[in-house]
Amino acid sequence: MTYDYFGPMNGIDNNWGQVIFAIIVLVVAFLIGRIVRFVVGRFFKSAARKLNVDPTRYNFFKNASDFLIFLIAMVIIFRSVPSLRTFGNTLLTGAGILAAIVGFASQSAFSNIVSGIFLVIFRPFSVGDRVKIGQLYSGDVEDITLRHVVIKDFENRRIVIPNTVISNEVIINSTLTDQKVCMFIELGISLEANIDRAQVIIQEEASKHPNCIDNRTDEEMKKGDAPVMVRVMGFTELATQLRAYAWAANPNDGFDLKCDLLKSIKLRFDQEGIELAIPLRMITYKNPPNTTP
Repeated sequence: MTYDYFGPMNGIDNNWGQVIFAIIVLVVAFLIGRIVRFVVGRFFKSAARKLNVDPTRYNFFKNASDFLIFLIAMVIIFRSVPSLRTFGNTLLTGAGILAAIVGFASQSAFSNIVSGIFLVIFRPFSVGDRVKIGQLYSGDVEDITLRHVVIKDFENRRIVIPNTVISNEVIINSTLTDQKVCMFIELGISLEANIDRAQVIIQEEASKHPNCIDNRTDEEMKKGDAPVMVRVMGFTELATQLRAYAWAANPNDGFDLKCDLLKSIKLRFDQEGIELAIPLRMITYKNPPNTTP
């Protein structure tokens, strides 16, 4: 009688013990995940600052640590709890159907993970780089995760792009190997304007700007090339097309340089009587209007 009475109670206690064990494993996994993220983040952030190394792959590993830790926790729970072990065996019995369903449902997720790993290995860009993804998205890379890349655009908005999308797009990286940029200052002056004087004005205004740097090589200096080259690119029906090549230390300085030069050059042109090209329209009347009063 005693054995029959306490048998079911022992079963209930055992079930509660399994539940408690699973909860403890998940709590421990959560705490370990927080500790690992903190330690990895702090260590690699300090190393990146001291050694001037790329923090991209370290951020990626930090974001991936939670996934790996909870995956291990789930394996431990399924292997340690008998009822879940039986449930796992039941699932394996229908492995063909399950694999098809899971494969179809998680195809996009696994594709993003694989693409994220390739982004870290081949490094077309890093955290902090200024990039243009395709023809639509431009900004600074803020974070790289297992699923997506976060880009902060110039309006301070965050653009979240899946890794698979980025892997299939053309990437323009302004800071991959060298942050210096060459800004094209393009202007059209009237055909009657003095080309030589216009070129001198553009060079003087560019050289005065604090963001303009001298990027000439030793050979170019020996040849006597100007720090800012201004070339005649062609002629149209209305204008002489000029292009100045002004260098800046980074894209931010280059943007400011271009905007400021467009204004200062226009003001100098106005002072010295150099006209910008103005579109003209000729109207021809098929039947001249009657001018008789």
